[in-house]
Amino acid sequence: MAPLDPSRTRVCRRCFNRLKFPTATRVPFNSFRREKAVLLFLCIFLGGCGSGQSGFKPSIEFTKIPPAREGGPATIDTIEGRVVGARSGEQLVLYARSGQWWVQPLSNQPFTRIQPDTKWSNTTHLGTEYAALLVEPGYRPPATMDSLPTEGGAVVVVANVRGDETSPEVIKTVRFSGYEWKVRTADSNRGGSITSYDPANVWTDNGGALHLKIANSSGKWTCAEVNLTRSLGYGLYRFVVRESSHIEPAAVLSMFTWDDSGQDPNHKEIDVEITQWGDPLSKNAQYAIQPYYVPENVARFIVPSGILTYSSQWEPGTVSFRTIRGSVAGNGLHAIADHLFSSGVPAAGEELVHMNLYIYGSAPSPLRNQNEVVIEKFEYLP
Repeated sequence: MAPLDPSRTRVCRRCFNRLKFPTATRVPFNSFRREKAVLLFLCIFLGGCGSGQSGFKPSIEFTKIPPAREGGPATIDTIEGRVVGARSGEQLVLYARSGQWWVQPLSNQPFTRIQPDTKWSNTTHLGTEYAALLVEPGYRPPATMDSLPTEGGAVVVVANVRGDETSPEVIKTVRFSGYEWKVRTADSNRGGSITSYDPANVWTDNGGALHLKIANSSGKWTCAEVNLTRSLGYGLYRFVVRESSHIEPAAVLSMFTWDDSGQDPNHKEIDVEITQWGDPLSKNAQYAIQPYYVPENVARFIVPSGILTYSSQWEPGTVSFRTIRGSVAGNGLHAIADHLFSSGVPAAGEELVHMNLYIYGSAPSPLRNQNEVVIEKFEYLP
């Protein structure tokens, strides 16, 4: 029998050349069949013949499916799975459906890396359905889509699954200052990175004060957030805060309104924020309306140590802020800081009052220690 000839095996010459045979070797018939099988194996798994000739199609599997919920910017969970047959450089793009398909977890962080063991994991905003796209390098995912793309070109595989409708929504609440507050459990992207929350970081003491804490357990930071369970609308909002000047530059204490209905792209957000945004040389507080990148929408100031009362008077077209020492309100008291916004002020809607203590993820100096603040009182006057 003549030496093995690649043209007679119907496989590519590159795969054939990977097997080294002396030119004088005579291959018996049974051995020839075995070597032909080896060559076919190489074509499929080493990629020598190209993906189009092998007929092998990668697949995507979901191993952890988030709950089925009408999503929003503040509701996040973990989604996980596996990819079989992905090529080097290929990545996943995740989407969640809430009215339309939204890229996950963030529009500026649209790719999910496939681990060497074929597993993948990321966070996603909640939705009624979830999708994963296996894409070629260079693919540019749209931020939103009315429908999922078809397979072909740079989109190798498209897989989608309905959200878990059996997973109950776990709700923890606390009573504070005569109101019911919902304690956050889901992750969020506030602060420029994914922030995790632990209900154990929120509690009220025997005197009725609300405690918010940033804690560290086994190297993982968790934060705290609460929000009112009903909207209040226009009126006067007061927050009495005990000593807060001690919190680290990377920590943020925020007292704000937030509308999660999706009607306002800025969520009707009005803020009092105690933070240096990670810069120890910066002022440590600000009043703000959104969007924050408009210079006229932010007023920075310095808060001293001790108990302080922060108030905001929200009316149609205006919001006025004021900070005083102590916990007794009164117009005659000297203000540490005050500011009036009369342009770009949101109209009242379905917003809720939130209070949170979290980590600013883009801080040049990361958080080093656990931080805690105490809100002594919340008051609303229509």
